[in-house]
Amino acid sequence: MNNNGRLAGDTGPGEVDAAFIIYRLEEAGATLLALPGTGYSTGLRVSHLDVLQTAVEAYGGEKGRVRPAVPGAARITRMDEALAWITMIPKDRYVLRRIVGARCLVSPVTERYLYSWRRLGEVLGADHKAVQRWHAQGIDMLVGAVTALRRMVTAVGG
Repeated sequence: MNNNGRLAGDTGPGEVDAAFIIYRLEEAGATLLALPGTGYSTGLRVSHLDVLQTAVEAYGGEKGRVRPAVPGAARITRMDEALAWITMIPKDRYVLRRIVGARCLVSPVTERYLYSWRRLGEVLGADHKAVQRWHAQGIDMLVGAVTALRRMVTAVGG
């Protein structure tokens, strides 16, 4: 946040830039990956004695997996909004959609991208520099679309 209470890259009520779009998409990707993979089960629970499990843990036999904190409701709402932006890239530019969508996935634990430029290039059968250019094109499309959407919402009074 800057001194005006806005997020970095948010230049005004109707204006956004590429840094803002990338920040929000990466935040959305980290939030998505931080959500629990399973919910409550309706299956029967079987009780068992914890003696063996406790013994294994006591001697360091089992290390717990690091899980990020479950994101709050406000962050999930921002995630929904940002991930919906990807649909603003035209359907006929589906490769750009895939690149922008894959590149927004950032590990909430390590803060590293799940898909590097080179890995995306291998998957798409293209040079990693071309993938970077295509990502920039997709982000530029989103900057225009989100700016237009914000101006429309501001004009309507929302």
